[in-house]
Amino acid sequence: MKDAIPSVSLGSPLSPSGGVGGLSPVASVSRRDAVMNEIRRGIVSGSIKPGDKLTEVKLSAMLNVSRPTIREALTQLAQEGLLVQEPYRGLRVATLHAAEILDIARTRMALDMLAVASILEDTSGRRMKFVEASWEEYDRVAFHPDPVVLHESHIAFHRSIWAASENALLLRLWPVTEAHLTIALAQDQATRADPVRAHEVHEQLVRTMRTGDMDAIEAAFTVHTIDSAKEFIALLNNEEQTA
Repeated sequence: MKDAIPSVSLGSPLSPSGGVGGLSPVASVSRRDAVMNEIRRGIVSGSIKPGDKLTEVKLSAMLNVSRPTIREALTQLAQEGLLVQEPYRGLRVATLHAAEILDIARTRMALDMLAVASILEDTSGRRMKFVEASWEEYDRVAFHPDPVVLHESHIAFHRSIWAASENALLLRLWPVTEAHLTIALAQDQATRADPVRAHEVHEQLVRTMRTGDMDAIEAAFTVHTIDSAKEFIALLNNEEQTA
């Protein structure tokens, strides 16, 4: 019976042409959302890689979920930008190239500054407390051995900044932003995993936000977002040259 809760292990990978392996059974939340979460987790863990093809048939068999549900999940992920539709070739996991990585970083920077400005406008401190709570959770698992845990806490921290701003448009833009972040972080993690540096950079973001000094905050976000993107691009370029 399709859309039942799977009870089998999904440790064995799909065939090389599918490029998907290591997924776990979906939970009984919303089945469409559960499938989407499993695909995201696969990308973060590295069992699904940028450029891998995803098919309804293989995912349906692997996750024990009906093809219409799989189709809904894949369609939503494509709308968010996590997957790309190629004519006559189906859906593949998006791959970010150097120019795209920098474009995303610059756009995020501008939107982050908008969110921070709204947070600082709140004289009650309520919005900043929301960010602090998210930072405490990030800090708690900053050196967790599971890359999926690290990714989810990282994403949750950045989501909290936009959520704390209480800007409705930013929240509507978040799913697309998260999709791009997921791809970028997965590529970054595979290239230069450095939890110590990641923790220090994010701690600096919170520290400067506490001061309310927008110049210092902008400088910290520039290091975190723009400079980090440029360093990542340089690493990718170096890998291509030495390949």
